[in-house]
Amino acid sequence: MFSLMLKADPRTENTARALAALGHPARLDVFRHLVRAGNDGLIVGDIALHTSLPLSTLAHHLRALVTAGLVNQERRGREIINTVNFDAMTRTLGFLTDECCHGVAIRKVDVA
Repeated sequence: MFSLMLKADPRTENTARALAALGHPARLDVFRHLVRAGNDGLIVGDIALHTSLPLSTLAHHLRALVTAGLVNQERRGREIINTVNFDAMTRTLGFLTDECCHGVAIRKVDVA
């Protein structure tokens, strides 16, 4: 059996994890609402009102975003405030755009 092993640097792995988390429409919607909320964040109930997601489904999607490092959760009394990790968001976007339009060198490989 042939197996291709790619050695990814941590930045590539972190970006892939973040993009995978954002690859679900519900999580992308939740994330965009949190971006709009800014540093004040939103409690779970408010996110549910904005997205119309059931609380159990929302909890699942928030857990994926937290695990990917894109969302932080902070307990304030009886509430959990969800905020975007803007540093992680910036790193993810930077990974995609940092080398934009720098060109790609073509490597010639002798096939013999």
